[in-house]
Amino acid sequence: MNFDEAEAYAVAHSTPATDVLRRLGDETASREDADMSVGPLEGAFLRFLIALKRPQRVLEVGVFTGWSSIDMASALPPGATIVACDVNPETTAIATRYSAEAGVADRIDYRVGNAFETIAALDGPFDLVFIDAWKNDYIGYYEAVLPKLAEDGVILADNTLSAMRGNEHIAAFNEHVLNDSRVECVLVPIRE
Repeated sequence: MNFDEAEAYAVAHSTPATDVLRRLGDETASREDADMSVGPLEGAFLRFLIALKRPQRVLEVGVFTGWSSIDMASALPPGATIVACDVNPETTAIATRYSAEAGVADRIDYRVGNAFETIAALDGPFDLVFIDAWKNDYIGYYEAVLPKLAEDGVILADNTLSAMRGNEHIAAFNEHVLNDSRVECVLVPIRE
C-alpha cells in the first residue's frame, strides 16, 4: 500500500469532516497553494488531541484558510481560546468567514502580521502550540514559543516528514528538537 492509498483508507475510516469544513476544503482546493491545507485527517487528529489535552490556551502559528483552527476550536473546553496568527490577510479572511459559519469564531483570535512579532507580544503560558507556517523559520518559531509554553504544554509541528524529501530546514528542525534536552519528542507519520 502506498502513502496515498494509506491516507485515503485512514480518511475513509475516520469521523468525517463537517459540512462547513468540506465546503472550506472545496474552496481551498481551487487555490494554487491548496496543498498547504491541513485537511480532514490531520484536522481530525488535531481535534482529537484537543479533546484529550483540554487546553485553555492554544497558539497556532500559520493559519492558511483555517481548517486546523476551526477543527481545534470545535473541541475546546468552555472558555478556552486559540490565538491564530498568519501573515496573509486574504487567507485569514477565508478562515474568519468559515469559523463564523462553524460557530467557533468566538473561540479564535485571528492575528495578521509577522508571527515573530505576534508571538513576542503575547503573554504565556499556552497549553498547546501548533506550528504550520514558513518551514525555513521552524527553529525560530519553536524557540519563540517554548518560553511561553505551559509546564505540561505540547508543541505540534506539521510537515516534519518533508525532511525525508530533502527539506533541509525541516531536517535541521527535527535534529534541533531531537537534541533539545528541555523537551521530549516523537515524530508521528500522519500526512507530513
